[in-house]
Amino acid sequence: MPTECNPTLFDFAPVDGRAVVASFDGGRITSDAGALLLGATDRTLRLTRRLAACFTDWRNPAFVEHDVETLVMQRIVGIALGYEDLIDHDELRHDPVMAVLAGKLAARRSDCAPLAGKSTLNRLELSRPEPSR
Repeated sequence: MPTECNPTLFDFAPVDGRAVVASFDGGRITSDAGALLLGATDRTLRLTRRLAACFTDWRNPAFVEHDVETLVMQRIVGIALGYEDLIDHDELRHDPVMAVLAGKLAARRSDCAPLAGKSTLNRLELSRPEPSR
């Protein structure tokens, strides 16, 4: 039985000057496109921004690639999509839907991915004002 798909494109907020649309004719790109609805809801309610404001960022700004709000968004969306383990983020850091949600399609440095890996997220979750090592 053939599947009936709606050929209409679903428009979302642009990211880095690029249009973001959901359609069913792009081939196999991601299985997590439903997360775009989470992102649209979050932009309206500003939950991620408000939660990120609860963190104190002790990192040296000269070496920061991923800001706290991006890290919080990445972690929350990962959990909502069923990726509860931090190790999953070593693959998710390259996912185009996660990059759209973070509003960051490309890294600022050539040696980084657009999003954070498991080690950076782990440091966020376990951060404290004084060094622990």
